[in-house]
Amino acid sequence: MIKKDCSGLPCPQPVLETRELIASHPSEPIEITVDNEPAVQNVSRFLQSQGYEVKSRAAEQEGRYVISGEPGACALAADTSSYDAGTGAQKILVFIPSDTLGAGDDELGRKLMQNFIRTLGELGPDLWRVVFVNSGVKLAVNGSDNLDALEGLEARGVSILVCGTCLEFFGLLESRAVGETTNMLDIVTSMQLASKVIRC
Repeated sequence: MIKKDCSGLPCPQPVLETRELIASHPSEPIEITVDNEPAVQNVSRFLQSQGYEVKSRAAEQEGRYVISGEPGACALAADTSSYDAGTGAQKILVFIPSDTLGAGDDELGRKLMQNFIRTLGELGPDLWRVVFVNSGVKLAVNGSDNLDALEGLEARGVSILVCGTCLEFFGLLESRAVGETTNMLDIVTSMQLASKVIRC
């Protein structure tokens, strides 16, 4: 068992450390210690994407969590194409860093953002991923007026990523109602893979 303590490391460092660990010990079971719930979700999801069987538990030391990864039979294929030659579809990523659209009046900005999200479906099969950071994460939590539209997009196969560090900052980690908790490595990689990035 290869062990690594990533406590105290900011996002996305625990995921990066995990990636380095499995690169140097590809067939070994690993154990990662972290000190926050977003890191638990991000490291677990990364390991699962690499074909690992994952278990997590609270550590003996208060506020720490241990994620165990057992190499699986096969890793999931990485999504590296930004263009589907079969359908002609692009991969459009929409980056939303705020819960309002534009500057001037916040109430108007929230209405415009709601209309924007409701209209995203018009991008059709080209819409690939929607990423929420900073106060934008408030659009994907319980009580948001945008949940129906976002759930509709997700049901159509659109990937929705919600920044875990941002959720934790606003005290909303347990309130996420749609999408997956993500980290900056996922976000940067998504931007690299996208054929086009639309920033609100």
